[in-house]
Amino acid sequence: MNQSPDRRPPKITEITENLSDSVLHALEVTKRGCEELLIESEWIQKLVHSEKTGKPLRIKLGLDPTAPDIHLGHTVVLNKLRQLQDLGHQVIFLIGDFTSMIGDPSGRNSTRPPLTKEQVQENAKTYHEQAVKILDPQRTAIEFNSKWLMPLGADGMIRLASSYTVARMLERDDFTKRYQSGTPIAVHEFLYPLLQGYDSVALESDLELGGTDQKFNLLMGRELQKQNGQSAQCILTMPLLVGTDGVDKMSKSKNNYIGVTETPSNMFGKVMSISDELMWNWYTLLSFKSLADIETLKQACANGENPRNTKVALAQELVARFHSTQAAVDALTEFEARFKQGVLPEDMPEVSLNLPEGDSDAGLAWILKAANLCESSSDANRNIQQGGVKIDGEKVSDKASRLGKGSYVIQVGKRRFAKVHLN
Repeated sequence: MNQSPDRRPPKITEITENLSDSVLHALEVTKRGCEELLIESEWIQKLVHSEKTGKPLRIKLGLDPTAPDIHLGHTVVLNKLRQLQDLGHQVIFLIGDFTSMIGDPSGRNSTRPPLTKEQVQENAKTYHEQAVKILDPQRTAIEFNSKWLMPLGADGMIRLASSYTVARMLERDDFTKRYQSGTPIAVHEFLYPLLQGYDSVALESDLELGGTDQKFNLLMGRELQKQNGQSAQCILTMPLLVGTDGVDKMSKSKNNYIGVTETPSNMFGKVMSISDELMWNWYTLLSFKSLADIETLKQACANGENPRNTKVALAQELVARFHSTQAAVDALTEFEARFKQGVLPEDMPEVSLNLPEGDSDAGLAWILKAANLCESSSDANRNIQQGGVKIDGEKVSDKASRLGKGSYVIQVGKRRFAKVHLN
């Protein structure tokens, strides 16, 4: 008997030909700035079903409160969550209070020490408050995964662990590298992706968001949902935001971040410090402007508009989002005064340092590092040599400079200021 050939799977262009305008718009919003949408055809089917039934889709984002503050890099996925929320879907902001105590090994080359319950609870206090600076608090469900992971108990955890093999777990890139290099992998680290995947089962999510480094964990959610008889979630990965240095991903450890709780003037100044090229990437990932509006701004700059004005608009949008419209106006006023007229910032931090025991003065490079004005002594010396350091308004370019007891206004570059008291 001759077998009929397998049907060719339809192309996305064929699937979208007969979609309604609202579904096409929702697909465009979903894909804006994203790295990968899996599986796109399944997401389209979910959107169509949602439109037909009037039932919103359940969209999940999980964040572990491993640190007390959220920076703009975290808001890339939060922004996408808000965009999908504005389409009328149900947003679930999941705080991983249970999984934080295990520690996500994604992208790490060594075991990360788990946090204590007290550390997690302290960090989690601010997460909701900071997240709703972006999300609509009236349309956001806040969940904690300890709600269903704690009751699993030992027997439930063993059943969950039996659903995946070690071989499959070692397919994850960071596990593979650590295994091949002989770097220890603790058994509890294998539990993390399983528990994150089980979150999707508990929440019956239709779509889960995450950074590109979360792809393995997000796919785990699909697998466990299938095993539990649920419709598999789609996954949406977002790029990792490049930090203010224009080189590495935004990170506190790299000191190239902007925290959402930073003062308006600091936030404004740091946005203004990024390159014109990086600005367009930030517009795509951070701005709430439409892609059409962003393209109009690009064309204006191509036709001679000063990109500085476009950067000011981005800085004001972000300050207004995390503070207020008036704060954005005031930040611009202060920025103009500071950099055009040399006015010192009003919110300049004060730092008190004790001189090394037995010394009557200290090297300038040591002071800059101790006052968190430079990342390291070599960074401090580089800034001094390049003429980027001022003390009480006077430029200092001698690496051998030393300061004795007293109070000094120290400036490094255009944006870093501190009133330093040497005792």
